[in-house]
Amino acid sequence: MSSFNLPPKPGSPLSISPPVQSQDEPSSSLPTAFNPAVNLYNRFWSWRKTLELPNPGNAENLTKEVKSTHLTNFMFDGLRVDYAKAFSHNPAFQITHGLTLASQTQEPSYNFSSLFISEKTFMQGSLDHEGSLSGRFTQQWSTADTTKGQMQLGSSADRSALQVEHDHAGLDFNVNMKAINPSIVDGSGVYIGSYLQSLTKNLALGFETVMQRGPDGQDLGTTYLAKYTGDAKDWIATAQVQPIGLLQTSYWQKLSPQVEVAADLQLIAAPMKRDAVATVGAKWDLRMSSFKAQVDSTGKVSALLEQRLAPNFALLFSGEIDHFKNTSKVGVGVMLEANAAYDEEMMSKLPPQL
Repeated sequence: MSSFNLPPKPGSPLSISPPVQSQDEPSSSLPTAFNPAVNLYNRFWSWRKTLELPNPGNAENLTKEVKSTHLTNFMFDGLRVDYAKAFSHNPAFQITHGLTLASQTQEPSYNFSSLFISEKTFMQGSLDHEGSLSGRFTQQWSTADTTKGQMQLGSSADRSALQVEHDHAGLDFNVNMKAINPSIVDGSGVYIGSYLQSLTKNLALGFETVMQRGPDGQDLGTTYLAKYTGDAKDWIATAQVQPIGLLQTSYWQKLSPQVEVAADLQLIAAPMKRDAVATVGAKWDLRMSSFKAQVDSTGKVSALLEQRLAPNFALLFSGEIDHFKNTSKVGVGVMLEANAAYDEEMMSKLPPQL
């Protein structure tokens, strides 16, 4: 008996069956063609995870431990006064007043800055007595990706700058892209890209390429990087080499929980210039004080003492003697910190005034 289907009633939904593929019709071969490559990648990634290689960090922080031990970024002369007041802790918000006087290397200056730190955001802005405005921000999108930016606005064009960078921290590698004063009109500016890869649990190799573009053309240079970390992570040796004849090596070691030592060598072997500077420094961290000492091959001997007399009050003493030039510099600093939340808590505990 033959059967037939009646037409659907008005307003009732149509039931459309998907077309049935014939067994003789060949299926799409695109996913099947990529299966060997996908399987090979998955096997390689699984093998890579079993190596348990650490993330080497970015190229900018290659000598971070050496910089924190030496005095290059901490030395000052004259009188320095810093007053900071924290209004909150989570998120953190703080303002700072900075004053510098009687310095041999810079004019008297005043600086006002504010700081905001949350779980994934960092923002800092500062304004000096000449009206120059600068700011920094860091945004952590995930545990692997971070975007940073710096901006400076001065009274003239040569004192204004813009820098934007993005950092990606992979399982055992790090990629960083940076642009300094980029122009969307002609593409001029300075562009920096770096890549650092861990080959073993101790050794990491990479490179950093700098491209500078301007109206007269572009200039390209590459620096090759190497980093070796001890098994106990208590010492680090690094090397940076440029084919034009520049070599920089460093060594840092943590002798004890309180004592760190570091050495740095910068060698220039270019056709038009030959020079070398070696620097050795040490840092002692005590419960209420910190002392740093440094000596280099140019005849400079430097020292810095930070003595914390109270949790919110510290004194700084710095000095440098240049034996070859027969000159010296001395600096004295005062650091004051105020906690608004702590002040309110103490005020609430005072007895009522009659």
